[in-house]
Amino acid sequence: MKLPRYELAHIIQRYGKNSIKKYPQPLFHLRTLHAIEHCRTMAMGGHVDSCDACGHIRVSYNSCRNRHCPKCQSTQRERWIIGREQDLLPVSYFHVVFTLPQSLNQLCMRHPVMIYNTLFHAAWETIQAFSKDPKHLGAETGMISILHTWGQHLWLHPHLHCIIPGGGLNRQGKWKQVKSNGKFLFPVKAMSRVFRGKFMEKLRKWSKSEGIVLSESLLDNLYRHSWIVYAKQPFLGPQQVVEYLGRYTHKIAISNHRIKNIEDGKVTFTWKDYRDREKRKLMTLQSAEFLRRFCLHILPAGYVRIRHYGFLSCRKKPLLQQVQRNMGLTPAKPQKLSWQEICTLRLGFDVETCPCCGKGKMVTTERWLPGRSPPMSIIRLREKKKLKSINTIDDC
Repeated sequence: MKLPRYELAHIIQRYGKNSIKKYPQPLFHLRTLHAIEHCRTMAMGGHVDSCDACGHIRVSYNSCRNRHCPKCQSTQRERWIIGREQDLLPVSYFHVVFTLPQSLNQLCMRHPVMIYNTLFHAAWETIQAFSKDPKHLGAETGMISILHTWGQHLWLHPHLHCIIPGGGLNRQGKWKQVKSNGKFLFPVKAMSRVFRGKFMEKLRKWSKSEGIVLSESLLDNLYRHSWIVYAKQPFLGPQQVVEYLGRYTHKIAISNHRIKNIEDGKVTFTWKDYRDREKRKLMTLQSAEFLRRFCLHILPAGYVRIRHYGFLSCRKKPLLQQVQRNMGLTPAKPQKLSWQEICTLRLGFDVETCPCCGKGKMVTTERWLPGRSPPMSIIRLREKKKLKSINTIDDC
């Protein structure tokens, strides 16, 4: 893929200080912006690799590894997908989306941990209520849920993308498939009402315990309107599930490829208009407003945005493996791959092979700490024109 001309880091470098003056941000937001700005620069440190055959030298700057950085998600995403591939069953899977109403956005900004936790809990309890009901399934199911907080315009739009297998385990531990031969999960309108009820019950209990007064107009508005629960058609197979995971798990608010221009204090980026046959259009924002919207989607430090429930949870791994055996599958052994191995196996880029001669192996000869320049030996070689090229790669 062609490297983008503009990056989020460029916007932060040029307009970050002015944006923070206009829209002050909490400390963990500032740390994230600082990490993105200096990702893969001398400020992060790096190392020097030399080919043991032709002597080609490559200088690599370290990545920030921040989960909000658009340049640091590739190997993290692939490592997570490898783990999930080992958990797949030969059954149908469904994609269900739980969305919070816009009227809760102010509470999301003031109390993100509480609201997002409630979203996770209410969604899982809704799925549990239907899966355990004999009218719908009568079994214990599982769920992988992924929190997204953004819309195409970078406004706050909290919602959960959930992957749910088309069935579950009955009391005897045997697999039971959902009705309609796995083509239909649960009734969406009924799920919407149950989801709203469970969320509102938890919201009222929390506000009462914390002494937070919720306005009657807000509560009336939340109860008056239908909440959105969207269930897509089942995936065609495990491979399609994996492709979905690759798109959604480590996605961030905006990728560098969507940024089309940075000029005169303004940022132009593409967005997809779902109301107009998903056409791609351009939007231009003042740089301060652009960064303010981006900061809306920086999650609190340590917050877990990908969660597993039911028999797909980590503590029930032995149960899942037993189900795989019952279905004729051999549970895969956990793989601990380095970032170099992931680049080779999953991204098609062998970082250990010399890019110049294609035969030698790149061996690390020197390292330097963050904030320092490359070693003087590299600078001298460059001055003598003995160094043909200096490359930078992702050291994840």
